Amino acid sequence: MDNGTPKHYLARSEPLSTRSDPPESTAEPAVRASGPLADIKVLEIESIGPGPFAAMVLADFGANVLRIGRRVSSRPRNPVLSRGRAGTIALDLKEPAGRVALLELARQADVLIEGFRPGVMERLGLGPEPCLESNSRLVYGRITGWGRHGPLASSAGHDINYIALSGALHACGTAESGPVPPLNLVGDFGGGGMLLALGIVSALLDCRASGRGQVVDAAMLDGAGMLMAMMYGYRATGLWSAPRAGNIFDGSAYYYRCYQCADGRWVAVGAIESQFRKLFLQKLGLGDEEGSILQARDDDPAVHERIAGIFRAHDRDHWQRLFDGTDACVSPVLAMDEVLEHPQNREWGSFAAVDGITQPRSGPRFSRTPLADPQTGTRNAAARLAEWGLAAADASSA
Repeated sequence: MDNGTPKHYLARSEPLSTRSDPPESTAEPAVRASGPLADIKVLEIESIGPGPFAAMVLADFGANVLRIGRRVSSRPRNPVLSRGRAGTIALDLKEPAGRVALLELARQADVLIEGFRPGVMERLGLGPEPCLESNSRLVYGRITGWGRHGPLASSAGHDINYIALSGALHACGTAESGPVPPLNLVGDFGGGGMLLALGIVSALLDCRASGRGQVVDAAMLDGAGMLMAMMYGYRATGLWSAPRAGNIFDGSAYYYRCYQCADGRWVAVGAIESQFRKLFLQKLGLGDEEGSILQARDDDPAVHERIAGIFRAHDRDHWQRLFDGTDACVSPVLAMDEVLEHPQNREWGSFAAVDGITQPRSGPRFSRTPLADPQTGTRNAAARLAEWGLAAADASSA
């Protein structure tokens, strides 16, 4: 393969245009993207989990995100995590021409995101040093599981492994269940992708003042630990016991757990404060029993069973009608195919159906630079690709 002339390569090995001026094609009119990051250009090296999530957040906030994909990939991309990209171009980063092409793109980018194991990008010759040499203002964002040093740094792992070392997994579950993984929300997303996005935006702010880019090194082990900050504080002050269960937020208290209803669906109760707890018990119609329950231990099995029996007597809709609009802190546990229909979600607009796919909208909300609605593709994709010096034919859909 020719390594003398810089080229981009599609999966079908056709060269991309290298012109820097916007093509005179049928490109949609250039319209400034919505969101506070509308002037930011992001190169996303394709990965899984936290990297795509961080790129999705930046794209939702208005950044022009161009994904660099593998030469051949039969794995379908997640249509929600992939939303908002300008497009995807295929580069073979193991080939010299592919590496040169990436450095060309990095020269005009504000941010690069990669999510490989430590050392992979360096072995490709695309680590922070050559990229920052190419563009001294570049924010080079990296996400790993264990961090870049230590005995596990190069070992494989997934969310469940990283949160196991943070103390978070031990705290989730009941005495009977043992540790229960909280999906992959704590390591991959809250403690991984979101932490990386925050780090990238912080580095961009610094770059505006200093004129210098830097490496943002996020580890899911760190992020999962950060999400446990309140629990570590409670542990230090004696408010969180060492054994699993018996703590206020882990389902051991009768006023902070889920109860099954007559129709098999569930409600969530979070009546922590005493005034909310009293209202919760009153609405259940416990009458004279209320005083004895308030005096009982939070984890008294007899109290749990008494309240569980009451909830089993009626369906979830009954309990929703009874508790909606009160301060008893009782909510229906909605399945993913129910969230669009809840009145609060509808009015506040927390979710949207786009091309038949239920999607969460991004937050927070901005008064002067509002975010665009979520989308499976990208508005003005041709114009956004042109900002990279690419034509629409150079990229596949995101």
